[in-house]
Amino acid sequence: MAVLAQSPRRSETDRARAFAVMGAITIAFSSILVRLSHASPSDAAIFRCVYALPVLGLLVVRENRLHGPRSWRERRPGLLSGLFFAVDLMLWNRSIADVGAGLATVLANVQVVLVPLVAWALLSERPARSVVWALPVSGVGVLLISGALEHGAYGRDPGAGTLLGLGAGVAYVGFLLLLRRGGADLRRPAGPLFDATLVAAIVCIPAGLVIGDAHLVPSWPSAGWLALLALSSQVLGWLLISSSLPRLPAALTSVLLTLQPLCSVGLAALIFGESPSPLQLVGVALVLAGLLAAGRGAPGRPGSAAGSGSDSDSGPGSGSGSGSDSGSG
Repeated sequence: MAVLAQSPRRSETDRARAFAVMGAITIAFSSILVRLSHASPSDAAIFRCVYALPVLGLLVVRENRLHGPRSWRERRPGLLSGLFFAVDLMLWNRSIADVGAGLATVLANVQVVLVPLVAWALLSERPARSVVWALPVSGVGVLLISGALEHGAYGRDPGAGTLLGLGAGVAYVGFLLLLRRGGADLRRPAGPLFDATLVAAIVCIPAGLVIGDAHLVPSWPSAGWLALLALSSQVLGWLLISSSLPRLPAALTSVLLTLQPLCSVGLAALIFGESPSPLQLVGVALVLAGLLAAGRGAPGRPGSAAGSGSDSDSGPGSGSGSGSDSGSG
């Protein structure tokens, strides 16, 4: 009887893992499309969000018709996540220009090490001991990627790109955790993503105007690449990921998302001929090793050992997937 009772939950977890993997592969093209667009960093951030809003808005209308409108209290985590997402995009797009599409994506994914620590502090998800070991390993990798220990490292300004990428990674932590919390109602994956995308667009427009690189009228074919970025990464990729976030522990989700930097490095080398120096490649290997180590021992589903401290740590509620504790606050 116990085995039969657990089967649907295991099936749901397997499906969530598959969604996370497909989403990670989809968003791996984000930095590639940013480079192909030749748009300014601010324009890339703005139009990634603006072009995605109509499609996400239609999906939200459908969700509201089926399940009723969400309260402002339920929407608050998604709206707040948009602030972090705006910072993430503005910093990350600039790091792409400084250190390349592949390395920038690796650097931004230091969130995999940071998410378990933040989730422990805020959501009572106790991380594995390997997270402690992952920190120095990833730190050495970041130092090597920065080019601080060599001359001729790949990138226009690898030092600045590294700092921007790390800043993007820190902002990414806030975005992931709040989006995951806002998506506790598993029937509404588009709602929190729409809220985050809307707020990010609202923040990025004035920020880009202040910085001075927002033109707000992208020319062709730049507009086409940005539209593809919006529909693939922002809509399809993040719908897949946001559907999986509330169903999986934070650490496990972060590990699955390491597919993004792996794919991005390969795609950048194949499409743009990006060729990091040997030391930078060693740094990539160390960062990825740290990311994988950070997720060792991550529980297979919410409500297991590391996530049993509170309903909010798993998103769906009391472990059954039906509650809504974390979605309301």
